[in-house]
Amino acid sequence: MENLGVGELLIIGLVLFMLFGSSKLPDVARSIGRSLRVFKAEAAKPYEEDAEPVQAPSPEEQARVLEERAARLRAEAARDRRDETG
Repeated sequence: MENLGVGELLIIGLVLFMLFGSSKLPDVARSIGRSLRVFKAEAAKPYEEDAEPVQAPSPEEQARVLEERAARLRAEAARDRRDETG
C-alpha cells in the first residue's frame, strides 16, 4: 500500500465510484474500514490457545494407542479377506 501514488488512488476511487455509485460509496468505505480494523485487531492478538505447552503422551500411552490401531487394522484386513473369498 505504500507504493500507491495519487494517480493510482484516483483510479481506484473512480472504479469504486463506477461500481457502487455515489449513494453506496460511503457505506462501502465504512464497511471496508470496519473490516480492516477487525482484521488488524485479530492479527495483533497473541494466540491464546498456544499459550499452554503441548504435553506429549507418555511412551506407554503411545504404545497402547498404536496397539489399538494395529488390532483394528488386523481385524479390518481379516474382514476384507473374508469378504473377498465369499
